[in-house]
Amino acid sequence: MTAAGIARLAGVGRAAVSNWRRRHADFPQPIGGTETSPTFYLTDVERWLRHQGKIEEVPLRERVWQQLVGHPAGAVTALRYAGTVLLLVKNRPMDWLELSELSDAELAEALPTALETVLAARLGEHHAIAVPTPAELASSSALLRGTADLATVRGAGPAYEFLLGRHLDANPRQYSLTPPGVAELMAALGHGPKTDRRDRMVLDPACGTGGLLSAAGSAGPAERLAVLGQETDADLAALTALRLALHSDAQVRVCPGDSLRADAFTDLAVDVVLCHPPFNERNWGHDELAYDPRWEYGFPARTESELAWVQHALARLREGGTAVLLMPPAVASRRSGRRIRADLLRRGALRAVISLPAGAAPPYGIPLHLWVLRRPGAQQSPTPQVLLVDTADLAPAGRDKLPWQAVSTAVLEAWEDFDRSGTVEEKPGQHRSLPVIDLLDDDVDLAPARHLPPPASAGGVADLTAVQDRLTVALGRAAELAPGVPEEGTGARWPTTTVGELARAGALVLRAGGPGTAGGPDAPPVLTDYDVKAGGAPSGTLPDGPAEEPVLAEVDDVVVPVLGDVTVARVIDEATAGAALGRGLFLLRPDPAALDPWFLAGFLRGTANQRQASSYASTATRLDVRRLQVPRLPLAEQRRYGARFRALAAFEEALRLTERLGEQLVQGLYDGLTDGTVRPD
Repeated sequence: MTAAGIARLAGVGRAAVSNWRRRHADFPQPIGGTETSPTFYLTDVERWLRHQGKIEEVPLRERVWQQLVGHPAGAVTALRYAGTVLLLVKNRPMDWLELSELSDAELAEALPTALETVLAARLGEHHAIAVPTPAELASSSALLRGTADLATVRGAGPAYEFLLGRHLDANPRQYSLTPPGVAELMAALGHGPKTDRRDRMVLDPACGTGGLLSAAGSAGPAERLAVLGQETDADLAALTALRLALHSDAQVRVCPGDSLRADAFTDLAVDVVLCHPPFNERNWGHDELAYDPRWEYGFPARTESELAWVQHALARLREGGTAVLLMPPAVASRRSGRRIRADLLRRGALRAVISLPAGAAPPYGIPLHLWVLRRPGAQQSPTPQVLLVDTADLAPAGRDKLPWQAVSTAVLEAWEDFDRSGTVEEKPGQHRSLPVIDLLDDDVDLAPARHLPPPASAGGVADLTAVQDRLTVALGRAAELAPGVPEEGTGARWPTTTVGELARAGALVLRAGGPGTAGGPDAPPVLTDYDVKAGGAPSGTLPDGPAEEPVLAEVDDVVVPVLGDVTVARVIDEATAGAALGRGLFLLRPDPAALDPWFLAGFLRGTANQRQASSYASTATRLDVRRLQVPRLPLAEQRRYGARFRALAAFEEALRLTERLGEQLVQGLYDGLTDGTVRPD
């Protein structure tokens, strides 16, 4: 295991592990890795942590995770072994119970036959998952037994989601993920009108880790469902097949291979296609696929790989079937694709273009689009209108957490109305249905924002007047709170201590934020680094997944962001207490008998203090909270300083309010003057 894994076990930061290695001669010696990233033996680390009183027992999930990442064949292979055993535990629990009584050597010999049987029964005779041999399983008995034990605690499906999710989080650049909210919205859009069909097939031709197919298995009424996928990476295809098989009782078939060059489902016509294709791919097969029969709407240019995926999706649909694709916004307006876009419109295949807010899915800096398509039937007349939706106004600028429920609800309501009646009531700035003929110009530009009437500006003159009144009050309040002319000090130099020393002495408790997981309706809100810097309410949410205890803030805790060039320290009040601490934050919980929280927060904000405690890696700045310095002052003197710092914080919040109201008033007047709702006189 690595130093990061040790920090996770002990619930501390990596700096603490480095400190232990320097201060304790009996700390376990590295057994591998590099000088800057050494690895350690789990059993030695566990024994040392227990002896030091830093843990009582390594949680089962952490033990299994460390066995997985430390597997000699690699984490991906270990995930495949773990997934096949979990499938056996879920589908044939009595078989596993008998096998688990065997010795490790006997288990390695008997397990491959049992795994092949359960894989063939669940995924079909021609599944693409390689069954491990006895020799491969010989060094995996601890991992397999631990994984099965984890399934008894969490369930087979959640246990695999935990292990796979941890692996994906640890390798973010290796995989392209579709966020759960976007996947659920795409599945809901693809579910389509109810039919008498009892069997339903959903295909993802670029399935990746299976997020879209998992969402499809959870959407819509109960039915006989088959989820089909294809993935270029054979190892990832195997992991995805196991994930889907453990996720639900749907029929599962996942094939390795490139869907555009070597389609595994040429003989099928499915009900729904969901796809998050690779973006801006030049090497998609343009030269060798020039005469492919899938290009009903035109041969895509080399730079239009996304339109190749659109036509592939349509080619795999039955008549009337629905496809939903996540697309970069440039596809809606690039001149090289205008002829294909025009033919999609003329023949009624393209039904809706939906612009999501920036930040909904990677790359997070641009507002991605959803394209909803239907395969036209022989007796179906072309659709005379197309739905255009823009959700940008539903996501306030500058927030790092989207109001996803509001976005999803607005999109589905507009789509369901349009799908039912072929038109939708216009809502300025958000959605309208537009006759196809109006889009068939020289550009065939489908970007929703270019065709929607602007929203009404700020509610009209009455709302602008109300904002102006609030701004007048806020300006008066800021003037009242403005600090008076300070007395000149002598530049005294107090004896100081550091936050790290205060933590060791018990004067405060130091905790790092994240990555607790306990998503759900009862989960606490998350205080993000943006919220701390902007002085706002908690705006984040805990991710779904196996419950991990988050760090909850209490009244008079001091929260400090550690990433970026910032000088902020926030004292938690009653309104923020109970929020979970997000990533990039540290919480300092002072002992009230030793430290005044406002005194502590004020001195932590000193520019010179933060500068000397900051370090730089590449272009990023990171604050080492333990190196921040605090004067050694009596508690009564601390409270004098604390009262002054508290008054400064109130003045700062008043300034923030006047800034927000001023910006709202100015932009409202600009919008009102330009759209005619406000007269210049």
